[in-house]
Amino acid sequence: MAITVRDITADPDLEVRVAAGRSGLDRAIRWAHVIELHDPVRWLRGGELVLTVGLGLGADERARRAYVRRLHGAGCAGLGLAVDVWRREVPPEVLEEGDALGLPILRVEGETPFVAVVEAVADHYAAERTREQHRVLTAQDAMARASLRSGPTGVMGELSSATSGASLLLDRNGMTSAAVPDTEPPWHALVRSALAGRPRGMTVLADGEASVLLQTLGPTGRTLGWLALRCTSPVTPHVRMLANHAASLLAVDLLHSRDARRALYRERAPVLLAAVTGRPRAPLPLPVPPWEVVCLRTPSPDRLLDHAADALTDVLGDTAAARDSALCVLEDVLVAVLPDGGGAPRPGRRLFEALSASDGGPVAAGACTARGPEDLSSAVDRARQAATEGYRHVDETDAWALLRSAVPAEGARAFDQAVLGRLRAHDVRNGTELAHTLRHYLDNSAQVEATARDLGVHRNTLRSRLRAAERVMGRRLDEPRTRLELWTALSLEPVRCHDGTWHT
Repeated sequence: MAITVRDITADPDLEVRVAAGRSGLDRAIRWAHVIELHDPVRWLRGGELVLTVGLGLGADERARRAYVRRLHGAGCAGLGLAVDVWRREVPPEVLEEGDALGLPILRVEGETPFVAVVEAVADHYAAERTREQHRVLTAQDAMARASLRSGPTGVMGELSSATSGASLLLDRNGMTSAAVPDTEPPWHALVRSALAGRPRGMTVLADGEASVLLQTLGPTGRTLGWLALRCTSPVTPHVRMLANHAASLLAVDLLHSRDARRALYRERAPVLLAAVTGRPRAPLPLPVPPWEVVCLRTPSPDRLLDHAADALTDVLGDTAAARDSALCVLEDVLVAVLPDGGGAPRPGRRLFEALSASDGGPVAAGACTARGPEDLSSAVDRARQAATEGYRHVDETDAWALLRSAVPAEGARAFDQAVLGRLRAHDVRNGTELAHTLRHYLDNSAQVEATARDLGVHRNTLRSRLRAAERVMGRRLDEPRTRLELWTALSLEPVRCHDGTWHT
């Protein structure tokens, strides 16, 4: 807090009286300066209480009035004139100009030396700096205790209280982790828009009459988040010190959380590895099923595990689902078991995209849904087979696609010939579509009415085709084995090219 001219006149240790310019008594004094020059303006910066015995006032009334106007124009806080046996009264024209301009004219009386006035100003600012330093130290101690007691929210609460401001903590994706007060004011959007391309360290943003300090969090090379502090008062060095202290505490908390999270995933990895290889050793806490099992193919899956642990927080947020997810290394892939909400994009795709941009990231990812622990092993196998290029999720409807890719062309051709050979030959010879009819019949769970609607024919026409198919094959359609073999052969049909040949 600045010292004013009124404070100087009220100091009981000084004999300083107001002679004129009372309307300006609340002017702040930046410094008290003794000067006897006729034109002292070039030696002033504004805010000074000029002290003089009157040598530079001027020899006539006009010069003295101009002297006072020059001080006022230079932004001086006031003019103090020594009153003693040499000069008993202040010239009336000086008093008139002081009243007209609102520039305080002071009488420095008695035994009060100018140095006493200078010391009073200096002592005030020294004491103010001491008080400010004490407030900073007290606030820093309070933030440290709050960090241990209530984490980031406590630190930000103490920072906001000490600076009379508002604070915002963002994660490395620019999403709000905490805010004091817990609202979403317009300046939050200003901060998010400023994140891209900002250098590390502290940046000051303008928000109307307020200022926003934006500080990156984390060690060199990786940003863990951002701290923003909005102040309506001037951003002093002490405010910067408090913001830096809060940023350090928050960065330590984020680093500790990151290291603890990585350690947790590494501790679980052997248990998950045993589960996905069919040798469960202990119950594994996982999100509520169903799960998305993701296999990330990479040259260095072990090195990718820690990065994946960090990325899971970005993908799923700081939620129980993220904490309950699991990672393990299986030969040339990193296996991740994530909650599968069935939304788009799936968590596995977002994890793959988050990691693929990093050095040593995955070159491909396959994913598969698992409904429970008993499905983990098979889901991993299917996901590994799907991890060939980019990201690919293999759900239940893709199971036959996996079967087709696993069956050699020669075997598929032989099986098709054994089951459907007679039927296909009959269709070619007579121009019928018995094989096509059977495909729709089995797709509709052997329901005549549904199949007839699907094919656009009368149900009696459909029944006639089904009897013809039974007669050609020499097999009954109400036998489960017949339906199974027909369904398998028809599901392998995409292996056949349009010209009737088979591809490998």
